[in-house]
Amino acid sequence: MLDFLKALLFGIVEGITEWLPVSSTGHMILLNEFVKMNVSTEFWNMFLVVIQLGAILAVVVLYWNQIFPFDLSKKAIAEKRINRPDIWMLWVKIIIACLPAVVVGLPLDDWIDEHLYNGFVVAVMLILFGVLFIIVETRNKGRRRKINNLDEITFKTALIIGAWQVIAALLPGTSRSGATIIGALLLGVSRTVAAKFTFFLAIPVMFGASLLKIVKFGFAFTGTEAAILLIGMVSAFAVSIFVIRCLMSYIRKHDFKPFGWYRIVLGIIVLGYFAIAK
Repeated sequence: MLDFLKALLFGIVEGITEWLPVSSTGHMILLNEFVKMNVSTEFWNMFLVVIQLGAILAVVVLYWNQIFPFDLSKKAIAEKRINRPDIWMLWVKIIIACLPAVVVGLPLDDWIDEHLYNGFVVAVMLILFGVLFIIVETRNKGRRRKINNLDEITFKTALIIGAWQVIAALLPGTSRSGATIIGALLLGVSRTVAAKFTFFLAIPVMFGASLLKIVKFGFAFTGTEAAILLIGMVSAFAVSIFVIRCLMSYIRKHDFKPFGWYRIVLGIIVLGYFAIAK
C-alpha cells in the first residue's frame, strides 16, 4: 500500500513537471532521493520513462482535433474531404524534429542511465538552463515573433528545434520541453506555438521511449509492479490535463523567466544537499 501511495505521488510530480520547463525526469530523480519505492533498479529505470506516457496521453486527449489527420464529421464524409493535409504536414515536421534525438540519443540510452542519472548532473543542468531561459527571454523582450502559427514552422525550423531536444536526451535535468522551447524562442517562434509544438513533439518521442524501456525490461510484470505503473500513469494523466491548460493560459500573457529562476534556486538547493550528504 505504501508503494502505491508513492506511485501516486510520483504521478502527481510527473504530471506537473512534464509540461513546465523544469525537467520532469530531474524532479523524479530528486524525489527518489527522499521517497524511494521498494522496487528493483530495472523496474525503476523503466518506470521513470513509462510514467511519462500517462502525461503524454493528456496531450492526445486535449489536442485530438489538432493532431488527428482525418475529419470524420458527417459533413466532411459527405463532401469527401476526410483527409486533412495540414495535419499530415504537421506530423511530417514532428517526425523530422524527432530524428536528431533518435540518431544521437538512442545509441547512448544505456550509458546515460548508468552515468548521468544522478542528482549532481540534474542540479547543474537545472541551473544552466535556468540562466539560459532568463537570457533568452531578456533578449526577446519587445521583439516581434516571426512564427505565430504551427503551419508557419518550416522543415528547417523543426529540425533545429529537434536538435535542441538532443541535449535533453543526453543530460537529465535539462528538460525536454525546456530545451525545445528555448530552441524555438531563439528561432523567433511565439511562446504559445513553441509550447504547443513541444507538446506534440513529445507524443512520438515518449511513445517510442516507453516502448523501448518496456521491451528492455520485459513484459513479465508482477501484480504489484503493474499496479504501481498504472497508478503512476493515471495520476500523471489527470494532473497533466489541468497543468497544460494552466500553462497555456499563463504564457499568453507572461514569459518563462519565473521558471528560469525556479530552476536556479532548486539547482542550488540540490547541490547544497548533495554536498552536505557527502
